[in-house]
Amino acid sequence: MDNVDVVVIGGGQAGLSAGYFLRRSGLSYVILDAETSPGGAWQHAWKSLHLFSPAGWSSIPGWPMPPTREPYPSQAEVLDYLARYEHKYALPVIRPVQVERVSRSGTRLLVEADDGRQWHTRAVISATGTWRHPYTPDYEGMDAFGGVQLHSAHYSHPGSFAGMRVAIIGSGNSGAQILAEVSKVADTTWITQGKPAFLADDVDGRVLFARATEKWRAQQEGRGPDLPQGGLGDIVMVPPVVDARRRGVLVSMTPPVRFTTTGMQWADGSERNFDAVIWCTGFRPALSHLEGLGLVNAQGRIDVDDTQVRSVAAPSVWLLGYGDWNGAASATLIGVTRYAREAVRQISDYVGAVSQPPSGP
Repeated sequence: MDNVDVVVIGGGQAGLSAGYFLRRSGLSYVILDAETSPGGAWQHAWKSLHLFSPAGWSSIPGWPMPPTREPYPSQAEVLDYLARYEHKYALPVIRPVQVERVSRSGTRLLVEADDGRQWHTRAVISATGTWRHPYTPDYEGMDAFGGVQLHSAHYSHPGSFAGMRVAIIGSGNSGAQILAEVSKVADTTWITQGKPAFLADDVDGRVLFARATEKWRAQQEGRGPDLPQGGLGDIVMVPPVVDARRRGVLVSMTPPVRFTTTGMQWADGSERNFDAVIWCTGFRPALSHLEGLGLVNAQGRIDVDDTQVRSVAAPSVWLLGYGDWNGAASATLIGVTRYAREAVRQISDYVGAVSQPPSGP
């Protein structure tokens, strides 16, 4: 069993960002990563994926992403950057380590992996993200559907859907982007809960980060954010989506009421047959390793304090990079920095305080 001041669980962009600040803190720490190679969830993104922002606006702390061949970095360029970042700062990443549980052990926490390895620590930063917890809504008859069902978490490229009738479910960026490329090789139907909302063509990640920063500042100052309509969550008009609009593909229909063995049925009794369904319905925080501490609430999240990074119920546990409830833009490359810095600042104070001997005679 190893003893360290801090265990970071997750070696993706959030875990590496925490490592950058921890290496300057004087605290002992390790980063436990469930993946077999660097890059976190980016390893599982579809091959044609490009970011919304230029390289300079797609960087984690300390070292900017080098200029890329195209205006927006590709999945491969993000993976290369994160691997080189990890090497550049000699971050103590141990992989593959699948953390099974975190429990209390006296005044410390015990981190246990599924292969029996253990770490005693004063503080835990959970940075496991959401990729390992994809969300699919429940519809009547789903199990009886005879076609292919695939979540966007496991989508790689459109070629395997060539010539098929494909339903793409979900109104977010992943739904729009996957629709854009699959529609070139298949007969696609876009199904969304509401009418999809599109940002202006000139809005990219730089603008979205500025809006997220305004939201963060407003929270710090206890006021409402000054944001334009469609502030953060709408679809970014990246080139493939612009092309899909030109081709008349960005037209959606309401969800069905049930699945059939060959497709779906709507409330008016109409039916459509499909060969495949791609679920672009998002993710939930991957927090099962913390359930033993009794922290995960009914919404599948953890209650955090006003800084949005520290657990209320377990003050030796910090959360990093899970999305809006854990900090505006905290699940983005550029957005995680401010929260990683704050978490390590708090941990340094916390570990220093608990390490002091009792005062008095």
